[in-house]
Amino acid sequence: MKTIAALVATAALTAPAFAGGPTVVAEEPVIAPVETAYVAPGLDWTGAYVGAQIGYGDVDSNGAALDGNDWFGGVHAGYRWDLGNWVAGSELSYDANNIGLGAVDGDELDSVLALKLTAGREIGNSLVYGTLGAARAEASVGGVDLSDNGLVYGLGFDYAVNERWTVGGEVTEHKFDNFDASGVDFDATTVKAKVGMRF
Repeated sequence: MKTIAALVATAALTAPAFAGGPTVVAEEPVIAPVETAYVAPGLDWTGAYVGAQIGYGDVDSNGAALDGNDWFGGVHAGYRWDLGNWVAGSELSYDANNIGLGAVDGDELDSVLALKLTAGREIGNSLVYGTLGAARAEASVGGVDLSDNGLVYGLGFDYAVNERWTVGGEVTEHKFDNFDASGVDFDATTVKAKVGMRF
């Protein structure tokens, strides 16, 4: 009898829990992830450009007393490919120097023509790059016109003012060994300020 009374009491206490039947819990909605395409920061550097530069050059020789420094100016043109965060390109530049070499009037570095490859990192509207290429220099020494090929390398920086115009700078080192079979080695360091127009 005690067992029946216990069962009745248990049923009476638990009955309100089942009065409405089983409770149905609503499933939470599943939100699918949204895939977004990668967009590189900054602008698109792809395209051709032309520009001008002004700078200062310092020429040292290997003890031939043909050293000098002076201002120079020139023009450049090139093409770049934007590869996301990285930019690669090539550039042709010409600088008219007239840097006096030594104490003799008429001895001077007349011009430098350079064909360079460039590669760098895009940071917003800025581009920091390295450059490597070949250079051809024309010089007048002792009344004789000399010319030779050498190596050029350096670092540069460009900032896009807008979609069309850029400003920047470049530091380069030029090396000419045994210049035109004269036995003289020349090293020339240049610092340039540049302005460019993109197409």
